[in-house]
Amino acid sequence: MRYDILEQLQRFKTQLVNSVEIGSGIQLAHWKNSHDCVKVCSNHHTLSLYVKDGYETYQKTAHGWKNGGGPNKFCLMPQNSESTWDIRGNLSFIHLYYTQQHLQHVAEQVWDKSPNAIELNESAFVLDEKVSFLYQNYLIQPTWAHQENHLEMSMAASLLLTHMVKNYSNVEWQTPQVKGGLSPYALKYILEWIDAHLDQPLTLSQLAQQVHLSEHHFAHMFRKSMQIPPHQYVMQRRLEKVHHALNHTTQTIIEIAHLYGFSSASHMSDRFNVYYGYRPSKLR
Repeated sequence: MRYDILEQLQRFKTQLVNSVEIGSGIQLAHWKNSHDCVKVCSNHHTLSLYVKDGYETYQKTAHGWKNGGGPNKFCLMPQNSESTWDIRGNLSFIHLYYTQQHLQHVAEQVWDKSPNAIELNESAFVLDEKVSFLYQNYLIQPTWAHQENHLEMSMAASLLLTHMVKNYSNVEWQTPQVKGGLSPYALKYILEWIDAHLDQPLTLSQLAQQVHLSEHHFAHMFRKSMQIPPHQYVMQRRLEKVHHALNHTTQTIIEIAHLYGFSSASHMSDRFNVYYGYRPSKLR
């Protein structure tokens, strides 16, 4: 998928700090800008969160220039909506890019509905605690390239899209409650599958597909069964395997990191230290 805004913004002063695809074609981009006037219109939806500054950012409206930006404020720009921005100070922001097909997929999987059209409501300078929580905890990090983070990032993106459909669109649906956990067979199968694929960059969509469930239902049912969300379980298993390998093999720390899905030994060491309270080097 080619996202228009990734190309359009680079025609202005906007600086692309980093970008990454996090599964199913959904993409993240980290931008910086200062003292610029930007006009965009895209073939996709964009959910933007202000990370730093943005207080002097203005959007052009039918009633004049609207101001109200700042850290943790979000803007929602639906596909084909033209928007013009006057940036009179500094601004750092994260964009989440996704398509109408992604929204349709969410509607079908979460609500079992196939509406003719889901229309998102254009929004600017909104403070939504759930949106800011998901960005701050899962999508604003300097380690986007680390494949071991992609599962939690794809989970956060799935939750954000569900939240957008439920709260910022033309449909009025209540999120269905998932009460039960996975069947014993499905749970045994997915746990064994995870252990066999720890060397790979897993996503929520991949896990859900293995047991023929939607991402929404799988995430809730897995948590009901295991008492922790899928991304935490996968990271826990990676670290447990690393601990075992450090004690029972002669492989180097770098070899072990790559064997269990870590992009670097240093990132593995940081995660290991958080989980166990000491670094892998202590066992060597």
